[in-house]
Amino acid sequence: MKELCKDGTMRLSEWIDMACRLDIDGLEWYAGFLEMADEANWPVFRKQVEDLGKVIPMMCCSPDFTHPDPAFRAQEIAKQKRWIDMTHALGGSYCRVLSGQRRPELTPDEGVALAAECIEACLPYAQERGITLILENHYKDDFWEYPEFAQKADVFCQLVDRIHHPNFGVNYDPSNTYLAGEDPLDLLYRVSDRVVTMHASDRYLLEGTIEDLRREEGGAAGYAKRLSHGEIGKGLNDYDAIFSELKRVGFDSWISIEDGVEGMAQLERSVNFVRRKIAEHF
Repeated sequence: MKELCKDGTMRLSEWIDMACRLDIDGLEWYAGFLEMADEANWPVFRKQVEDLGKVIPMMCCSPDFTHPDPAFRAQEIAKQKRWIDMTHALGGSYCRVLSGQRRPELTPDEGVALAAECIEACLPYAQERGITLILENHYKDDFWEYPEFAQKADVFCQLVDRIHHPNFGVNYDPSNTYLAGEDPLDLLYRVSDRVVTMHASDRYLLEGTIEDLRREEGGAAGYAKRLSHGEIGKGLNDYDAIFSELKRVGFDSWISIEDGVEGMAQLERSVNFVRRKIAEHF
């Protein structure tokens, strides 16, 4: 993220070449890549990926829809529409949305109302372009001050229940649930019929136990200190249970692999694990 989004020390073409050597079908894109600021690059990168036999099905972006200022929220809606255009130009079908930051002054009902209003304002635009907006049970965008407003399962489900549209669904990330001190399977069973994409990742405890994590005070910042990203299949997530539930509800869509903290060899092992589990369950 730092090299591609902050200091520019890695070029997107380098990342594409590395990623496309893996046993994958596509690349999830991030709207904050520095080179994506120039719209002239959008068809260039799409062609590079497609020339390597892959596609770009999903866009990862982070709208902040819980700001109290209507003018700020209007700007975020405009950003989201540009990201929808970016997804469309890259040939994608799924574009992430979030609720926004968990600002201390917001009640759950207030935040859900603001986020739902903004997401619904983007849905006709997405539908016209054949894009599905996917709400992730997220922890915190890398560049935000506060964690995700809908981080906790009850708030997330309240927001999901507010929005019913053919171009809206859930991007399920089991690891983010641990960051809320909650059980990823409990959340999955509540939203599995709304899941249209998934982030496959894994977390492991740096210290203590899950019960220690749940007892911690101080919210998500505290949880994050106990947990670290790791190789998929080596951490806390039960992928047999996760994929069994997704199979039960007829899931047949994209699974994006989030790993590689320790390099491409680790990422390759994670890809192989997910491939193996898909073969077992689907």
